[in-house]
Amino acid sequence: MSSDAATAGPTDDAGPAPAAGRSPGTGGRADGPWGRDGGVRRVMGLETEFGISAPGEPGASAVVLSGRVVAAYAQPAPGSGPVRRGRRPTRWDYADEAPLRDARGFELDRARAHASQLTDVPPDVAAEVRPSAGLHVAEELEEAGLANTVLTNGARLYVDHAHPEYSGPEVTTPRDAVLWDLAGDEVAREAMRRVSASPGLGELVLYKNNTDGKGASYGTHENYLVPRSVPFRDLVRALVPFFVSRQVVAGAGRVGRGQTGEQTGFQLSQRADFFETEVGLETTLKRPLVNTRDEPHATAELWRRLHVIVGDANLSPVATLLKTGTTSLVLAMVEAGEMPDLSVEQPVAAVRAVSHDPSLQHLLTLRTGERLTAVQLQWRHLEAARAFVARRQGDAVDPDTAEVLDRWEQVLTDLEADPLRCADRLDWVAKLRLLEGFRRREDLSWDAARLHLIDIQYADLRPERGLHARLVGRGAVETLHTPAEVAHAVTTPPEDTRAWFRGECVRRYGDAVAAASWDSVVLDVPGRTSLQRVPVLEPLRGTRAAVGALLDRCGTAADLVAALTGGRPAS
Repeated sequence: MSSDAATAGPTDDAGPAPAAGRSPGTGGRADGPWGRDGGVRRVMGLETEFGISAPGEPGASAVVLSGRVVAAYAQPAPGSGPVRRGRRPTRWDYADEAPLRDARGFELDRARAHASQLTDVPPDVAAEVRPSAGLHVAEELEEAGLANTVLTNGARLYVDHAHPEYSGPEVTTPRDAVLWDLAGDEVAREAMRRVSASPGLGELVLYKNNTDGKGASYGTHENYLVPRSVPFRDLVRALVPFFVSRQVVAGAGRVGRGQTGEQTGFQLSQRADFFETEVGLETTLKRPLVNTRDEPHATAELWRRLHVIVGDANLSPVATLLKTGTTSLVLAMVEAGEMPDLSVEQPVAAVRAVSHDPSLQHLLTLRTGERLTAVQLQWRHLEAARAFVARRQGDAVDPDTAEVLDRWEQVLTDLEADPLRCADRLDWVAKLRLLEGFRRREDLSWDAARLHLIDIQYADLRPERGLHARLVGRGAVETLHTPAEVAHAVTTPPEDTRAWFRGECVRRYGDAVAAASWDSVVLDVPGRTSLQRVPVLEPLRGTRAAVGALLDRCGTAADLVAALTGGRPAS
């Protein structure tokens, strides 16, 4: 999308400015839009790159297959989804992307950047595909702009290198992060069904995992809004030991050790073996535990977006809740200057060592010389968080924070007593229980190929084939949302962030939405010689409370632009 769109609106946001110091959805102070309550609430979001295969086309290009996923969901059959056939999908606006800006105070020279880092330009799908793999298909996808689209729930669905990626909308609580992450799984399932039902395309399978077992890894990323006033070095010092130990709660489990699984055994994390440095800008090569990309998707003077690439793809809702909720609490302590120093020696090696020990007995060496297991280190984080929240909230702890603290404590207690107690809540434990049961029945060693098949089948998103889906069907997984709530989130955005404005514009104004991004919506309206960009730089503006009445009054995009410009004449 071109950058010469005119700005629609007398301010830089859709909706009135919120009052300072209020709760999420109404606040907007530079020291945190969630206020100083020390809880889990903040602007956050999850991204998932899905593994992909076509059983009937073993040599097919993953890029083409991923394009089919996006195209199928963006242009469904009549009546089968939120977007009608013939309606133009909403494209992505790349104008404000800046993937080479580093939080350490510099910008990487574009000539030195790896191609995978250049996310500020539309993907050249055709250039990445061999002619023998179906070049005509890639050209059709690129010409139609179907490698990238924005959904009515405020999410982005696109081709990220060789994977379809669902980037969920901005939310403000861990429970909502779970809900719209589950909605992404349903989007993936529906896309699979549509591709497989299309004449001549054959079956296509998506997996919610992080490695193909052949040396490739693809990401599940988290994003958290953090005040820019917080020194980045403080974030690094706090997050590295937390990420080293968080695997015991948030790991998805994996058969094999090493990037290609060349060593036998089981480990906690799908991603641990793919990290090579402590801090850095890369996401696909020389992966760091703490990513330094400084692309805030918000008012840059006030905010930074902490882009976390070290996490696994979780299918169990409680694991996702704890992954996001505990991280938010650690960030709150850093922001307040009250995070104790729990630094560990040799953190990159420590990440792998913790992951490779499902007995949870590996001892980490802290910089103080103290030695703790990863579970014990998580207890230190929990104890610090409980004391911090008590100082901020006293006995009236908000429900979202109380849930995270209580579940965190229960999981750590159960992991110490017997990890199998957590099989209904943690992915790595659920997977290990399945594998150990199969190993006993079949008398298999850890190098048996069938165990790798079980590993990947756990992440298979087909309801009739996926092992995690079967556990859910049997009631063996604790759920946090009803199927009806998840179905609603597939098509409906969160109400308390700017995702509501973005998603509702796509739903209400259809073809008039030329493009959208995290911080703007670009409208193409009759009588205007240029596209009209509506900036939404503050993530807690553009909410239903702020602009719902305005959108209800504006039946067309032209009406909305007129309202935002104060009735100024078309230009």
